[in-house]
Amino acid sequence: MISLGFSHIAGACLTLLLIAGIGVQSGRNVKSASDFAIGGGRSTAFMVAGTIIGTLVGGSSTVATSQLAFEYGFSALWFCLGGGIGCLFLALFFVRPMRRTGCMTLQEMIQKEYGPRAGLFTSVLGALGIFLNIIAQLMSAMALLSALVPLPPLACSLFAAGLMVCYVLFGGLRGAGIIGLIKTVLLYACAVLCTVIIFRQSDGFRQLYQALPGSQYFSLFARGVGVDGGAALSLLIGVLSTQTYAQSVLSAKSDRAAVQGALASAVLIPPIGLGGVYIGMYMKMLYPAMDAAKTFPQFILMYLPGFLAGIFLAVLLIAIIGCGAGLTLGISSIVTSNLDRPLALDQNEGKKLAVTRISILAVLLLAVLFTIGDLQSVILQWSFMSMGLRGAVLFLPLCGALFFGRRVDPGFALAAIIAGPLFVLAGSVFLDLSFDPLFLGMGAALVAMLLGMVKGGA
Repeated sequence: MISLGFSHIAGACLTLLLIAGIGVQSGRNVKSASDFAIGGGRSTAFMVAGTIIGTLVGGSSTVATSQLAFEYGFSALWFCLGGGIGCLFLALFFVRPMRRTGCMTLQEMIQKEYGPRAGLFTSVLGALGIFLNIIAQLMSAMALLSALVPLPPLACSLFAAGLMVCYVLFGGLRGAGIIGLIKTVLLYACAVLCTVIIFRQSDGFRQLYQALPGSQYFSLFARGVGVDGGAALSLLIGVLSTQTYAQSVLSAKSDRAAVQGALASAVLIPPIGLGGVYIGMYMKMLYPAMDAAKTFPQFILMYLPGFLAGIFLAVLLIAIIGCGAGLTLGISSIVTSNLDRPLALDQNEGKKLAVTRISILAVLLLAVLFTIGDLQSVILQWSFMSMGLRGAVLFLPLCGALFFGRRVDPGFALAAIIAGPLFVLAGSVFLDLSFDPLFLGMGAALVAMLLGMVKGGA
């Protein structure tokens, strides 16, 4: 494997300093909690797209996509393809109903319809699902950093958490949107350049087709329809059930800007994953014994000039950092919205902004504690179901609140909120299923919601 040289380090450090500086600078315009959480409701379509992509495209969409493509090929594309489909559904069906509620969080929308207990359970369970993904992003950053520099795991984790703080703590959603736009441009440049290199090196991909088994590497369902279909479903409903993505469209200055931003995200996200897929397959063809998790960074080190390679390695890290930071912002919004009345935050904008920022620091420090020790295999296994877990908690009750008015009995809606994640966890831990346990959880939640509609309409 190739190690870092001076030019790599120079390019990476310059990029990281630039991004951190932009994050701090964007915070100068933040004067209230509203400015921090939804950018004061002034975001353009570009800012909405930047925030969504900046949060959705992280370790799973880059390093992990390449890793999975190393083993299975095109089925790894479902991480980004499912996310793009989720953004499309967000734009077409959910943006306008969400914005009409006048609420800042998904939990508030559900609580407004089904009562305080439903709001409490969705807050706790939804935040737990998001928190698992934050830990996964920290561990992805640790894996990337430890493969490049001789630092102990805890130091890598603290460094990654510090970058997340710079990413979002000062500028909030506005900072995340600006950095997300920059990151999207750089990721596209990286994906396009790497794909062009592979195209030239492999004779127009002909060598890939000849060297790798077609049934395994050139099928979107190489792991089976139940598994890959579950991955697609988890991304679809996860996007629609995650506070950060809802926050992005709620921050828009108009419905049209929100829809355009979500549509732009739906178009732009899948091609980024395609670059990772080609990198994983190309490295499998040439270096079949390589550690699959290191294929993306090692490809950059092998085939790009030093300074440019350093820039793109920093972009990979920023992709992971941005995802974790955006998710942390989502949790902070859930916390402050639920503590609004007991802490009298609605009467003091300065206090509310301070609590929002403190909660971000607390969440990240707690996540760092979870990275201490040998937890990586457990956390990574659970991180794949993080999106699905959020969807199992929120998706169907949210649909009921947005589209079916008072036609669902609140008691059955609460049962759906609890049954969905319980069946997902039961299917993951106790049952040997040939399909994603998310289908089990969604089925249980759907039964509860349908019974609620029967009772509500009685």
